[in-house]
Amino acid sequence: MAGAMPSLPPSSASLAPSAVAAPAVPGIWRRMAAWMYEGMLLFAVVFVAGWLFSALSQMRHALDDRRILLQAFLFIVFGIYFVGFWSRGQTLAMKTWGMRLVGRDGAAVPQWRALLRYFLAWLWFLPPLVVARALPFPVSGAELGVLCLGWVAIWAVLARFHPERQFWHDAWAGTRLISTRPR
Repeated sequence: MAGAMPSLPPSSASLAPSAVAAPAVPGIWRRMAAWMYEGMLLFAVVFVAGWLFSALSQMRHALDDRRILLQAFLFIVFGIYFVGFWSRGQTLAMKTWGMRLVGRDGAAVPQWRALLRYFLAWLWFLPPLVVARALPFPVSGAELGVLCLGWVAIWAVLARFHPERQFWHDAWAGTRLISTRPR
């Protein structure tokens, strides 16, 4: 064909959205392994923060009247820890297990969204604690442990019902966990 113009390759703007692959979502076992590793790392954070609080407040006994203040202090310390790391994309445990926290659009998470995620992440623990407190009989430490572990398992399995397999606190906070490992 003498007068035909050569066709140009399609520009990236004209590619269909389905042509761009979405980042992989880490599997549930990998996310729970990172969650457990995070708990071990938080032991050091609790140790240092608890030591600092008890040294500054002269708290000598765990059943001291100031224990509610210690709990509030630890809640704030955990918030600073998680919001700080999540707004940068990942904690040490997330980095170790190859995952990153992003917004729904794939961009970095602003601090206010990381703070919202922090409050919503307490859904991993608060429901069984509230149930145990509301029961008309005292709950032993072992029974509370069973309640908490059972709820954690239920909350983790509920991610299977999310369209993108995200935890529900992430969905409600507008965040996503994505894999940083190559496919």
